[in-house]
Amino acid sequence: MSQKDLSSPQSAPGYQQNSVLNNDSASKSSAECLDRLAQSFEMSARRWELVIYPSLFAFIILASYGFYLIYNLTNDIHFMADTVHVNMESMTTNINDVSGSMDSMSKNVAHVSMNMSQISGHIETLEPMLYNIDSMRDSLQQMTLATTQMRNDIGLMNQSVSRPMTFMNSFMPW
Repeated sequence: MSQKDLSSPQSAPGYQQNSVLNNDSASKSSAECLDRLAQSFEMSARRWELVIYPSLFAFIILASYGFYLIYNLTNDIHFMADTVHVNMESMTTNINDVSGSMDSMSKNVAHVSMNMSQISGHIETLEPMLYNIDSMRDSLQQMTLATTQMRNDIGLMNQSVSRPMTFMNSFMPW
């Protein structure tokens, strides 16, 4: 062996033994590290299983409920569309009827307008009737005054007769 070989640690006779020992301890420590890594991974996986599986189950339930809601919404919208379609058909029919009635209504309004012009011509004949109505009102007022006077006279007569009759009634046996 050369000087160089002796001075390097690899050339020493015990180095090969140490190297073998170091390799065994390194493999043991790496095996222990891998074992600890596997154990920590299993523990972590268990913790995640406690979170993931219930979350997955809740997601499946919520997704199913969402599908149910969307399905019911589409059924309701389909029903509304059918109802609107039927109502639109009946409304179209009714609008056609209304437009036909508008023609006859415009003819009736023209007839009413003609009758109003005739009535306005007859109002002139009402003036003497208005004078007669005023005269009748005055006559009724005079009759009311006369009736009121008669009531007062009868009331006085009742008082005049009732006083002596009260006195006479005290002598009568009945």
